[in-house]
Amino acid sequence: MKRVARAVAAAFLGVLLVAADRSAAPGDDATAGAAGTNTGPRASAEQGASLERLRREADARRGRVEAYARQEQGLLDTIEAIDRAAAQIASDLVVARRDASAAATVQVALDERLHALEAESAVTRRALADGMRRLYREGQSRTLRLLAGADSLRDLLGRIRTARYTVEHDAQMLARAQREREALEGARAEVAAAARASAKAIARERGRARALDEERASKGEVLSALRVGGARERAALAEIEAAARALEAALAGLGAAPPARSTPAEPFATLRGRLRAPVAAPIARGFGRVVDAEFGTATFRKGIDFAAPAGAPVYPVAPGDVRFAGWFRGYGKMVIVDHGESYFTVYAHLDALDVAVGEAAALARPIGTVGDTGSLGGPLLYFEIRRGSEPLDPVRWLAGGTGLE
Repeated sequence: MKRVARAVAAAFLGVLLVAADRSAAPGDDATAGAAGTNTGPRASAEQGASLERLRREADARRGRVEAYARQEQGLLDTIEAIDRAAAQIASDLVVARRDASAAATVQVALDERLHALEAESAVTRRALADGMRRLYREGQSRTLRLLAGADSLRDLLGRIRTARYTVEHDAQMLARAQREREALEGARAEVAAAARASAKAIARERGRARALDEERASKGEVLSALRVGGARERAALAEIEAAARALEAALAGLGAAPPARSTPAEPFATLRGRLRAPVAAPIARGFGRVVDAEFGTATFRKGIDFAAPAGAPVYPVAPGDVRFAGWFRGYGKMVIVDHGESYFTVYAHLDALDVAVGEAAALARPIGTVGDTGSLGGPLLYFEIRRGSEPLDPVRWLAGGTGLE
């Protein structure tokens, strides 16, 4: 019986060891994730394209300022070109910031997943190491002795089942370690890719922010050059007056067009002295003849300026229909609201436009935000009231004469 048990035990142990050898052994985790560290030619090409775009933008900025300095381009056209470029860059910056935030969120989530996988893998490796140490310490002889020491066939079969369970458990641990190693390699590659994406998004965000600052600085250069000589100031005044005439012509054209579709609860003419100001800000410059303190030019102002901060919401002073919403030379981004019976209100130097032509303008809904597009004096809201093409003093129409409290 003993000889049979020893023979069976030796044969069974050989089968078990072959099965264990076929299980994949865990690799060296020190090299895991190395595939995720290569940027590759595609990333280099993208970076080169981004740098080329920034270079072209910088050249365009210099070109605009130099063209004005050589008097090859008028003030208002130069300012509008700068403002349009800045508006596009600002829009790109919003997208870049969103992308950078999303990339950072993804990176944090992947880092957390990687840490969890590393913790699980560490537990498995410790258990596997304990089993390997036990195997090396005891060797095959203990298993042979265990099986050969069986007193009966039933006892032998029981001991075989125990040995088989031990080897199968070790094989499962090996397979589990292999799966965890592969998961770790994948997670590390994802973390590396996320880190590259996050760094790229942050770099793009910083590039767009820098380009926006440079565009605004170029506008400052143009305005600084305006103060140098009287000839430039006179030319600027002529341009401003021409822009005002163009606005009058546009309003006359709107007056000749079909009237507003909306039927206001009260005729606009009855709201004199009761209009709510379009923005929560004091009036900086009034209606009528004004000498510009910064540029020293005398003009007849057909509207008023509100000293409002950039981004402040702008509301229509009365219900009506939006008849114009877009860029207008000398006024930047502008909205014209038709209140019926040939009454119009004009809102200029806006940043964002929150309405479109054909939409109804409601008291509770902003039509845009304060900006400095087309402005020669920084962020402000320029506001007009017109009856046809005739300008009316807005102060006489506002509640309290000075706007919001």
